[in-house]
Amino acid sequence: MSTNTPNEKGTPQSRTYTVNDIAAILGIGRATAYKLANSGAFKTIRIGNMIRISRKSFEDWLKAEGLDDETE
Repeated sequence: MSTNTPNEKGTPQSRTYTVNDIAAILGIGRATAYKLANSGAFKTIRIGNMIRISRKSFEDWLKAEGLDDETE
């Protein structure tokens, strides 16, 4: 799916995830998600106090770890 494809509400899909997003996706706590985000496993960017995770980098990491839904 293209990152510029509108979702069902008509708004463009974000090119990044928040730490809370990856926590929810993986079913882990926020503290663990922050540790993972800071581990260097995927690309992140800091904007002030916020951490944003590259959607593509995170999804590539999921595939490499065998955790993506498409392989099940």
